[in-house]
Amino acid sequence: MLKAILFDLDNTLIIFDEVTFVRSYFNSVAEKFSDVIPADKFAEKLWRATMEMQNNDGSMINRQRFLNSFSAGISLTQGEIWSRFERFYNEDFDKFKYPVARPDCAHEVFAYIQEKGLRIVIATNPIWPLSAQMRRLSWVGLNDFEIELVTHIDNMTYCKPRLDYYQQICSLIGESPQNCLMVGDDPANDMIAAKIGMRTYLTDDSLRKVEKPLEVSRRVIGDNTDDVPPADFKGPLACVIEAIDNLIK
Repeated sequence: MLKAILFDLDNTLIIFDEVTFVRSYFNSVAEKFSDVIPADKFAEKLWRATMEMQNNDGSMINRQRFLNSFSAGISLTQGEIWSRFERFYNEDFDKFKYPVARPDCAHEVFAYIQEKGLRIVIATNPIWPLSAQMRRLSWVGLNDFEIELVTHIDNMTYCKPRLDYYQQICSLIGESPQNCLMVGDDPANDMIAAKIGMRTYLTDDSLRKVEKPLEVSRRVIGDNTDDVPPADFKGPLACVIEAIDNLIK
């Protein structure tokens, strides 16, 4: 029985050019560390720490894995480093909302899910803090809905595309994979949820609005579709309502 709908965030619920976004993001965060990390070294260090977190094995929360890598060779404590990141998210992050768009009918889809008494999970790759994930939801007006769980850097010990990531979500919300529908734009890293028994819906909104919607994601997460089952449903986000009706029936 369908109980929960899991949504990817990047280019599923928010549509944007990842390359432009990440380039601007890196440059802005670098300013917070200009006194301890040369500008030409910052991006390399941030990428390395992100990839370390991406490969987390469940032994610690993602933030700790990230900080263990990022703090190497810096004359700051991990607490001081994280305070600088938090200051960036609180003071500067909102300037990135302007090139972000919402897919058609996203608000209607969320409203319909709540009307049906189903649970909403934001199953975005947990490499950012909750404050950043919620700000990004607010950019497209989806933050006011009742959301059961948002995966973020402080509540997860795995990242996509590990099946452990999806199992951990199920444990946190107390649902079996068979009761969940995973909705996302990535045929590798979102649709892989089918391997633990989730139903899947592959969205295509970003393909019509962004030239290369998965370019950065593929660099961070990868794009291996070997043994990934085909999606149960495909189409625009707006048609998730039809998929839900189909599964309920």
